[in-house]
Amino acid sequence: MKIYTKKGDAGKTGLIGGTRVPKHSVRIEAYGTVDELNSHLGILRDRAVSEKFREEIIFIQDRLFTLGSLLAVDPAKSKMELPQVHATDVEYLEKSIDAMESELEPMKFFVLPGGHETVSFCHIARCVCRRAERRVCELDEQVPQNPIILAFLNRLSDYLFVYGRYVSHKTGAIEIPWKPKH
Repeated sequence: MKIYTKKGDAGKTGLIGGTRVPKHSVRIEAYGTVDELNSHLGILRDRAVSEKFREEIIFIQDRLFTLGSLLAVDPAKSKMELPQVHATDVEYLEKSIDAMESELEPMKFFVLPGGHETVSFCHIARCVCRRAERRVCELDEQVPQNPIILAFLNRLSDYLFVYGRYVSHKTGAIEIPWKPKH
């Protein structure tokens, strides 16, 4: 199989099911941003603070590939049976968030992103996750999507925020509180 097909040279790409759409369509923006997020998670996986988190991130990356494939399908034309995201995937993230938070001091203020390179990568991934969520919301207004997709992205951004705090805790990085200047 060749990596290039030349079919996209005119600014269109194919969805699962064969429909050709502009590369700037909301659907392409949605699954493209999920793909970008998955790449950022690859950095976090490479820098995971433990094997447990490396495995969690692999799980999340798998779920993001599934989510991306669901966003890339033309529901009117595809007969392909795709893997699905489930409420248990969201619960998995919630359990991990709860476990991390049990080791952290309660939040008393907003923190400035940074303090350790891995923490910064967590915040970048969190921001990309929020953008993916916005793109999926926009797509959902045009073509309703599985609500678990939005729930997963929403919880994943929470996971990434808490993981950043957890990495700060484990590495001894200082969390700088945001103190607005007036």
